[in-house]
Amino acid sequence: MKEKREIILFFTRLLMLAVMLAVLFGVIFGMTSAKNQDMSPKICAGDLLLYYRLERKYSDRDVVVFQKEGTLYTGRIVAREKDKVEITDKNELKINGSIVNEPDIFYKTPAYVDGISYPVKVKKDQYFILCDFREGAKDSRYFGAVNAKDIKGRVITVLRRSNL
Repeated sequence: MKEKREIILFFTRLLMLAVMLAVLFGVIFGMTSAKNQDMSPKICAGDLLLYYRLERKYSDRDVVVFQKEGTLYTGRIVAREKDKVEITDKNELKINGSIVNEPDIFYKTPAYVDGISYPVKVKKDQYFILCDFREGAKDSRYFGAVNAKDIKGRVITVLRRSNL
């Protein structure tokens, strides 16, 4: 009789743990891996990203996970609603008429030939998102501004992959 109660108690606790993990990682947090080098050198291909899903207002420089055309991407917010975004002939990023100094970005910011046309006025509930590795990455230069509803969450930590 006592063994039967212990078994029931064990499975009850196991079920509660499973429900708690499902809520934590299905509602509050999300996890994805970096698929490519678009955010290098800060985030490398294979790194595991933990993101917070419940935030709805994002700031400049926040790294977010967003979905476009059924695929998850990672990028950095560079402009918010009412901002005017341009990319100069010298491959520099301009926000509201000022060239943006990005000391952590080591690459030029070219406009894409097949991408959007500039200047871009970011509309309400949209964000202009660029990847850190600016050459060839799929970001707002390719898709245009990203709707807030397409942002899955703000990256809160990166777990580096090891050479396993």
